[in-house]
Amino acid sequence: MHRTLTDIAKEYDVVVLGSGAGGMSAAIFAALQGADVLLVERTEYLGGTSAYSAATTWIPLTHHAATVGAEDSFEKVAGFLDRAVGNRSPRAMREAFLRAGPNVVAELERRTEVRFRPRPFHPDYLYELEGATPCGRALEPEPFQADVLGNTLKLIRPPIPEFTILGGMMVDRDDIPHLMAMGKSLKSAVYSAHIIGKYCLSRLRYGRDARLLMGNALIGRMLAAALRLGVDILTETETVALEATGSVVTGLTLRQDDTTRRVSARGGIVLATGGFARHPKMRREKLPQPVPELSPSAPGHTGALHDLAFELGAYHGEDAAQPCFWAPCSHRRRPDGTMAVFPHFVFDRSKPGIISVGRDGRRFVNEATSYHLFGAAQFAANRDGSHIPAYLIADARALAKYGMGMIRPGGADIRPYLNDGYLTAGATLDELAAKLGIDAEGLKDSLARMNRYAETGVDEDFGRGTTVYDKANGDPAHGPNPTLGKLETAPFYAVRLWPGDIGSATGLVGDENARLLRRDGSVIEGLYACGNDLQSIMGGVYPGPGITVGPAIVFGAIAGRHAAARAGAAPRSQAA
Repeated sequence: MHRTLTDIAKEYDVVVLGSGAGGMSAAIFAALQGADVLLVERTEYLGGTSAYSAATTWIPLTHHAATVGAEDSFEKVAGFLDRAVGNRSPRAMREAFLRAGPNVVAELERRTEVRFRPRPFHPDYLYELEGATPCGRALEPEPFQADVLGNTLKLIRPPIPEFTILGGMMVDRDDIPHLMAMGKSLKSAVYSAHIIGKYCLSRLRYGRDARLLMGNALIGRMLAAALRLGVDILTETETVALEATGSVVTGLTLRQDDTTRRVSARGGIVLATGGFARHPKMRREKLPQPVPELSPSAPGHTGALHDLAFELGAYHGEDAAQPCFWAPCSHRRRPDGTMAVFPHFVFDRSKPGIISVGRDGRRFVNEATSYHLFGAAQFAANRDGSHIPAYLIADARALAKYGMGMIRPGGADIRPYLNDGYLTAGATLDELAAKLGIDAEGLKDSLARMNRYAETGVDEDFGRGTTVYDKANGDPAHGPNPTLGKLETAPFYAVRLWPGDIGSATGLVGDENARLLRRDGSVIEGLYACGNDLQSIMGGVYPGPGITVGPAIVFGAIAGRHAAARAGAAPRSQAA
């Protein structure tokens, strides 16, 4: 249950630091093994960036794959990762993930409240590589009606406000078509009235939405499981020291408000704090220039535990293609003074009638590529400072139909966005270019080229719309290429895009049991890591949707089980 530092035990089998998907998984699997578990979160909310995210979970070869007709095998997916990642991560770590993943999902669904579902079409991002699949590897959490949590529901980190409606109501891909059609269809009107009614009742009862979707659903289901399994939970609690007896980690010192307490860990401590990326010094040293000022991720991943792990001999990996995973982001000041950082994942960049350019007015990337590759392309093109920010450009027709960034599709009132500068408008391309400070001739040439490609269906510059992944994020009703459309209806609009880090790829080096290692290859007994604290098995490459959450859950499970076994815990019965 949720406790204060003064009433927890002095000794646990396993202590988990961090409450995102990886930390929750470690706590759950340690508890399933019969361990006494303490879960510690330094912020006021549980869930980390996992709670903010869509929580798509890339775990291949599960029992769900057959339900959507996926044709997959260990050899196929291992080969795909070999081609995508190569020597940027140890093959043994990737194989450990692939071999453990199906059992982890099966055990979660058999013994806890966690439930996943596949989509019949959810392709890998690097679809041009041999071994990619259109479905079966990426799972998503089933929605969760979280009344069972009672007031504990308030501990879950709320979703990003700009991804909600009506002041906090969560919506997913199944809700959006009904909400947009509720004035045109009786079925959609009934559906919309049902979910809006439940939201209003939840606000009255809990002060927030209890119908949890995406990342909130995953964390809510995991929290329900952890509480039922007897995991003790602390929030707003800082780890100030990791302690070792000889070369073995045996405990830690925690601080909550003015109270400090030492806690022993018989089996081990699992680091699941979200990575280094909000550590000021590491951020300056490891991220490319210019260092992004803002990130859409949750605030807890300060990297402070990495400093403590370094003192015990742990070290960061050095082979990742990128130090972080990226997404292009736009920024807007909220009425309360806080800054909204909006990640442009899939809803606008790949739609017809929208392109992205640098200060020279010219395109620099296939806009329909993955958000990670888009962000990396911004850094690569920014040698002279001309592509950070970049500019997402749309004509009036595309903006009204598809929206752009925080501007929702369907003809939303754009005046507030124009008034505060989030959106820039120009009656002509020359006017828009002047307002943005970009080259007008380059911009006009870019639009002329795109207008030709929209007719032929072939992007001769960047091949946009040629892969299954590209097409999946376009407009299926638009042809001949679902991602290519003319920009010809004035006025023209722009939103500025900066690369933002959505998770660390560089992390602490561990082995197949998630135990941290020293540079000489020896194991730091009693110290584990998962999630973004562990060096990414994807090596700073982004092969498919959910490649951070999936490995976090699997290596969290591996760490939790191993630490529980070190403590001599006796596994619980198989009953749910």
